[in-house]
Amino acid sequence: MRNSSFTSVIKKARPYPAEVLQGDAAQRTFSGDNLLQIAMPLGGIGAGCICLNGYGGLQDFSIRNRPANSALPDGHGENDAAFALLHIKGQNPITRLVEGPLPVEKIYNQGLQAQGYRHGGFEGLPRFEHCTFQGEYPFGIASLTDAKLPLKATVTGWNPFIPLDDKNSSIPCAILEYTLENTSRKAVEFEFSYHLSHLAIGSQGWKGTRNSVMPGAGVFFSNTETATHESYASASLSVVEHKPTVKAMWFRGGWFDSISALWREVSSGQFTANKGSSNNELDGRNGGSILLAGSLKPGEQITYPIIVTWYFPNCYNSYGSLNTEASCGSGCDCNAPDAPLWRPYYTSQWQDAQDVAAYVRKNYAALRSRTVAFKDALYTSTLPSYVLDAVSAGLAIMKSPTVLRQENGNLWGWEGCFATAGCCSGTCTHVWNYAQAFPHLFPQLERTLRQQEYAYSMDERGHVTFRAALPDGPTTHNFHAAADGQLGGIMKTYRDWQIGGDRPWMQQLYPAAKRSLDYCIQSWDPDHRGALFEPHHNTYDIEFWGPDGMCSSIYLGALAAMVAMARELGHTEDANFYQDLAERGAKFLDDELFNGDYYEHKVMWRELHDQSFAQMVSKIGRGGDEMQQLLKREGPKYQYGTGCLSDGVIGAWMAKIYGLDTPQTDANVRQNLKAIFNYNFRADLSEHACVQRPGYALGHEPGLLLCSWPKGDKSTLPFPYSDEVWTGIEYQVASHLIEEGLVEEGLTIVKAARDRYEGHVRNPWNEYECGAYYARAMSGYALLGALSGFRYSAVTKTLWFAPRWKANPFKIFFSTASGFGTISLADDNLTVDMIEGELAVAKLCLTLDGKTREFQWDVVAKVGTQAVFNYSPQGHKGKKNTGNRIQHTSNDN
Repeated sequence: MRNSSFTSVIKKARPYPAEVLQGDAAQRTFSGDNLLQIAMPLGGIGAGCICLNGYGGLQDFSIRNRPANSALPDGHGENDAAFALLHIKGQNPITRLVEGPLPVEKIYNQGLQAQGYRHGGFEGLPRFEHCTFQGEYPFGIASLTDAKLPLKATVTGWNPFIPLDDKNSSIPCAILEYTLENTSRKAVEFEFSYHLSHLAIGSQGWKGTRNSVMPGAGVFFSNTETATHESYASASLSVVEHKPTVKAMWFRGGWFDSISALWREVSSGQFTANKGSSNNELDGRNGGSILLAGSLKPGEQITYPIIVTWYFPNCYNSYGSLNTEASCGSGCDCNAPDAPLWRPYYTSQWQDAQDVAAYVRKNYAALRSRTVAFKDALYTSTLPSYVLDAVSAGLAIMKSPTVLRQENGNLWGWEGCFATAGCCSGTCTHVWNYAQAFPHLFPQLERTLRQQEYAYSMDERGHVTFRAALPDGPTTHNFHAAADGQLGGIMKTYRDWQIGGDRPWMQQLYPAAKRSLDYCIQSWDPDHRGALFEPHHNTYDIEFWGPDGMCSSIYLGALAAMVAMARELGHTEDANFYQDLAERGAKFLDDELFNGDYYEHKVMWRELHDQSFAQMVSKIGRGGDEMQQLLKREGPKYQYGTGCLSDGVIGAWMAKIYGLDTPQTDANVRQNLKAIFNYNFRADLSEHACVQRPGYALGHEPGLLLCSWPKGDKSTLPFPYSDEVWTGIEYQVASHLIEEGLVEEGLTIVKAARDRYEGHVRNPWNEYECGAYYARAMSGYALLGALSGFRYSAVTKTLWFAPRWKANPFKIFFSTASGFGTISLADDNLTVDMIEGELAVAKLCLTLDGKTREFQWDVVAKVGTQAVFNYSPQGHKGKKNTGNRIQHTSNDN
């Protein structure tokens, strides 16, 4: 199906010159208006989070097993509050809230009767005059200065993030390091204090809350609920390596009494301690505080590490389970009647928030040094800063309320988060298809999603419900299977086997994966033509009628994955059947769907086994309404037909990054990618019409459209979202372009996406789609592999390395199931530096300047010992130990 009447050689202005695409060495520094939307999640995987905002304060307390992302919470209620105060002593005392100036956009709380309330109660306190923010996730740094103060302050927020260590990366805590530096010429005496409202409020409100002193550390907050009550909870406030003065309970009164009394004490230098109370009848706003007094000589500085922990062990919200249904019926985050109890993972590791705090304080140095080691390895990669920015934005999603983790350790995720509820439940397979961070950074957690899919979400037919139940268990099967999600799951089974190298695990899942694939074949390709013909549901929340390039490319990938696994296990008959089907499919795609420029969607309904649509339109007469006449004239709604779909060869992308060979023609895939960039990328969207959800990219912003119709034959009602821009798809396309050597085009898309998330309009650490912290955006992690060519098979112990970004020396962060570290190229040497764990290599496949060479390299790279391979053609085979280096040399093969 070739059409020579058009071709993707469009010459159009690129928004970025080459020097801009080179990027800066350092991450962006935000200031002024660009601080407005910043909210960096600090928390644990599946443990909830609190966000560090651009002014150095905390907001969005998503700690109660559901989101709390409201930009302007209702100021009439007493909401969560956490804040620091600095009191300078002396003849002219001065006190400041340790945050930057409140932006004018947040002053007027629209819709709340215009009464001027602010939700925390501390927002109106005097603040530092100037603020800048820089983030290298999981660290965010707010720098505060004020000409009236002799001290400058730096607020460093972070949470433990250590690849492969899922326990220490799942701690329900947020850490703030306050560094005070004397910039004056005189010694300064001061009092630094931190204040936290009672986060563990029960069903009785402020009554029934308890406060007590954690000796030498801080305040423990609890309540009087029974141990299985949903509101049973605890929280804590403490400091590391310092002994504070503790006010375990605030003044309890009405109106604004608590914060008013607190400010009076702190600003007058008359802070008083107390031991708290367990009196259940006390009412009025509750909280606790710690104070640290100190003195700094000129040029001296001191750091106070503040730890906030939380513990909400009982969850009765249920999604997708048999015999339970959300009360709203929409699949969102509503309590279901008679929902079963489930508990977060952290309840299997700690007893309460006090226990969590004690653990963090005891292990603080190690948690910090290990997290810094990971951060430094990632951000010293010699890639453009905006690429690392894109990768790290995806990491923030892992710590957001999008991700939940059950007591047994298993993951479960939303697609994204609304203000106070999760959006679109069940670790949706066709959305999480794109996410590449978990399988590399925490492969043991990613594998739990395969268990979720095959053990709980699949029935005896092989039908996979693409939204899994919470807690783990059987789910309903009363809706379509998602073709892209179910076929993608088979590809991910292969990927996870290659990453982990666990043959028994793959062997155990093989029968389920086979049943899943056979269901797909029977349902959508019953005539064994190698493409999906029958109507198939997909990530655009509709069904494609007839074969399309997108889902059929994933079909080819799933077939190839099953061929590889079947051959490994000796199932020759299975392998031959799936291989033959894949080859037929590749030929069909090239002959029938490829138009010389890209793969199209051949819309069909009359020729299918499913005759429901054909029968429906056959009954429509001349008197049918407007919609009926449209369907009769154009066929099924929501198809893409001759459109150029940005997801058009996504299956080839997945195959490429998973190390799968499919029979799809490489040249056609590459040409399709060129077409996607040429037709769908817009440097300026001001002339683009979008009546769907334009807030993802709008006006003069750049972006990659989901679809375009170069021939001009767009249907009256194309598929939903077709005119939108999604970062999850932008990163997918960008990394695929780079994999195919189209580096400038790929980087242009990445740069455009990150330019939209510049702090003023959008939060740089919250890429959203249908909700905040949208899981699809974790596709950005694939950029690391695309630009470095890094891939590792734990099955064959083969290391592939093919840098596509020109930097000398070249360095990249990597993570495998056995360890993580960096790989660098310089002076004809490839060097592996392990930070944690080890990497066993038997074969090295190195591609430089388009030439691939294979070397035998029997080495186990370990922490403290560099593994160095000299690939110079003048090298000689051999091995030598030189101190902390294991060095190999080899002549060219």
